[in-house]
Amino acid sequence: MKKIILVLAFISSLALMLSGCALLSKKEKEAGVPGLLEPQAMLRFADMPVPVGFKLLPQNSYSFENSGMRVAVLKYRGKANPDQVVNFYKEQMPMYNWTLLNIIEYGDRLMNFDRENETCIISLSAKGNAIDITASLGPKPQVSKKPKQPIK
Repeated sequence: MKKIILVLAFISSLALMLSGCALLSKKEKEAGVPGLLEPQAMLRFADMPVPVGFKLLPQNSYSFENSGMRVAVLKYRGKANPDQVVNFYKEQMPMYNWTLLNIIEYGDRLMNFDRENETCIISLSAKGNAIDITASLGPKPQVSKKPKQPIK
């Protein structure tokens, strides 16, 4: 009988602790406190992070890679606060040697990154209660030097 009471007391305590954590998270969400998003372990490209909980939309995505070039448009959908996603990319992309060039906010959000020979554009758009992330990757354009004198 004592064991049953101890087990019930343990389960009740555990339930109270878990509900307390759930209430804390709910209060944080209501207060608008953005949490931190974690990167997924499995990525389409090892140097392009994606927040946990976002699923690849393969029917809307494509990628090409050979020994010298990568081109991709990868679309993901998930649920998160848009500010959390922006902060995720601001923190994570530099870890993969991407440099943030600018952020454009016009309802949707657009983030431009580059590095030595590639560019990456991350766009975020709200779709109902979900967020779509589109990651566009491509080579930097080759800048040709114009001759100082016109060719005759």
